[in-house]
Amino acid sequence: QVQLVESGGGLVQAGDSLRLSCVASGRTFGSYGMGWFRQALGKEREFVAAISRSDGRSYADSVKGRFTISRDNAKNTLYLQMNSLKPEDTAVYYCAATSLPIAIIPRFYNYWGQGTQVTVSS
Repeated sequence: QVQLVESGGGLVQAGDSLRLSCVASGRTFGSYGMGWFRQALGKEREFVAAISRSDGRSYADSVKGRFTISRDNAKNTLYLQMNSLKPEDTAVYYCAATSLPIAIIPRFYNYWGQGTQVTVSS
């Protein structure tokens, strides 16, 4: 069992930066593939970024070059650095853990956090 708690969301202006954090419980954080997803109001949850146990990374095209996913296994923490934010990045952001090496489809993830709201004003 893994519990995930996100933080770092907020209200920012277009062009600003935010860093999201996700702290995981348990001693096996390093054995999971991790991902960030987001869900805007009235839309389906979508993939943002994923990182494997060996630091392989995958990004959605919409965030490539602006967002960076990273992990610190010693701190049981997943990060999402978001730069050059746009109004269309507004959503609730969720971190998730998968027993697969890496995945971009939500149903392959076993554990989810409660989400943190990111709002980008124009």
